[in-house]
Amino acid sequence: MARPVWSGVLTFGLVTLPVALYTATEDHTVHFHQLERDTGDRVRNRRVNERTGKEVAYQDLVKGYEIRPGEYVVVEPQELEDIAPGRSRTIDIAGFVDLADVEPIFFDRTYYLGPKGEEYAKIYKLLVEALDRTNRAGLALFSMRGKEYLTAVRAQEGLLELHTMRFADEIRDPRAEIDGLPTGATRVSKQELDTAQQLIEMMAIDWKPEEWHDTYAEQVRQLVKDKAAGREIAVAEGPEEPTNVVDLMDALRRSLETTRRERSEARSSGSARPTPGRSRLSDLTKAQLYARAAELEVPGRSAMTRDELEDAVRKAARGGGRNQAA
Repeated sequence: MARPVWSGVLTFGLVTLPVALYTATEDHTVHFHQLERDTGDRVRNRRVNERTGKEVAYQDLVKGYEIRPGEYVVVEPQELEDIAPGRSRTIDIAGFVDLADVEPIFFDRTYYLGPKGEEYAKIYKLLVEALDRTNRAGLALFSMRGKEYLTAVRAQEGLLELHTMRFADEIRDPRAEIDGLPTGATRVSKQELDTAQQLIEMMAIDWKPEEWHDTYAEQVRQLVKDKAAGREIAVAEGPEEPTNVVDLMDALRRSLETTRRERSEARSSGSARPTPGRSRLSDLTKAQLYARAAELEVPGRSAMTRDELEDAVRKAARGGGRNQAA
């Protein structure tokens, strides 16, 4: 069983529920060390005085807040510790907000909240079912690891989740950040809108998170595997050209035709719908075809051209079985 990262009590009104907080997600990013190209020696980062070039011991570091270029207010680590929030033992819910009113941009990181003992299961279940029935989340400030968080406690599939949230002043105004956004003068025809809506409805799928995976991380791992084995590497092609406004309706119509054909092929092959993120093989880049070939364990894939990869992937997919890896 996982160890809690925090434990304490959750309170709402006069009700107190002992709880434990657990990490809900994990990072699968492929990590690399830094090496010098010619020697292969490991490169490490060091704290160096930029004036003298000498390394600085950790205990000799202080914090500096720049008020003007090159001018700092110096703050000792102990001074920050003196004003830092303590290790709070309480999630004191100040009120309950309708989840429909909270924009997704405010949510940051997700944790699981569990009861701290079987004897608290009834109180826990009561809160879960009440939050689920009202579709509300409890808002609270609480401290963990020397930092104060705005949090939302909500019910999800029979348990409590705690989401750390961003404060309002941390959210950027998109219209102040992004150039080229549509204005009142931007016009979309009814035909274009109807066709785009039809395309969206035709491409509608069910949310099945288990069908989605990090294809880039998989390609990175395959790259490392192939380089270790001395195999040729498939190079990704550049991005596609943007759609020209003049050709917009043509692109929409062709998209509809392609989607209809793919749906028809999926039905004839016994598949309910296309796999997420999968396009016709002829639309894939060489790198995408190579990744598909790796999934199907196509032999000799590292030495194939793009057309050879497409043909090999098509044959392997029809065969339904996996070949011996290259």
